[in-house]
Amino acid sequence: MSTNLQRRESTPPPPPPDEMYWAALLREGEFAEVALTDPEHSDGTALQTDGNTHEHGRADAGSSDPSHPDWQDIRDIMDNDQVIEMVVSGYNRGGLLVEWRTLRGFVPASQLVDFPVSPNPYTRRSALIERVGLPLRLRIIELNADQNRLIFSERAATAQPGERADILLRLQPGDVISGTITNLCDFGAFVDLGGLEGLIHISELSWGRVGHPADMLARGQDVQAFVLDVNRGAGRIALSLKRLYPDPWETVGRRYQIGETVEGIITNVVDFGAFARIEEGLEGLIHVSELAEGHFLHPRNVVNEGQQIRARILSIDGHHRRLGLSLRALT
Repeated sequence: MSTNLQRRESTPPPPPPDEMYWAALLREGEFAEVALTDPEHSDGTALQTDGNTHEHGRADAGSSDPSHPDWQDIRDIMDNDQVIEMVVSGYNRGGLLVEWRTLRGFVPASQLVDFPVSPNPYTRRSALIERVGLPLRLRIIELNADQNRLIFSERAATAQPGERADILLRLQPGDVISGTITNLCDFGAFVDLGGLEGLIHISELSWGRVGHPADMLARGQDVQAFVLDVNRGAGRIALSLKRLYPDPWETVGRRYQIGETVEGIITNVVDFGAFARIEEGLEGLIHVSELAEGHFLHPRNVVNEGQQIRARILSIDGHHRRLGLSLRALT
């Protein structure tokens, strides 16, 4: 297969993404259901196959030997931060297959440019099928010959040579940077900062409680983020959304008083009561004993998530981030 390499300056590329990134893709089934294009189907339909599966993004096209010279050649390409052009040979639920000499690599869907952000699996599958047979300009973002792993990114290829390493060197804790959400998983959100990704841990999304990052963010969404930490050796950038705003718990005691009536929205109903948000990042607990007079089977017999309520403040503890509310006190 012919390749088109773009030479660059001697600035080394940034380290590969954190292992948490690959764990997130694996948990979401990003490496399942390999499909290769059947040349006998002129309509472009694809066939499922059991052969040469590439779980974990493995390069499995006759290249399992880490000492194979193709591994060294592809490492030289990565070390020089070069862009390589390859034709898509297949797809799976999570992305595209590409081949380079004896090596097979993987391009996660989250690393594709202009990929639809729709959660509809049929829309995503159609978008992947359409790219089979087309050339892509890619950069290597992960190479591990021992694990037979070769991961490419179209997003990273849009950066100028050395730009990703420059971002990593330039960023400092306390900076505010713009980026685009590329992937959402249980523990946080990944943000493309210009061919290099940072992570917003779920605990840094909001001063309030967040069930899942998808509850407040979407793939493809543009965001501004606060830089918490930069680990240049590991290639990790820790980001935060909530640090862009003051912590409401620090001033809750000055802004609210015990006995005051407030309005809020029920955010969660549990066996021992219900939580109500009275402002962004500030939630209080209505204990089951403070929901209503009399007996009832469950707090859901009194309130439901999304319901607007009026409650009285029973207690304020900004240090321990606790706010006690009551519905019963108003009745």
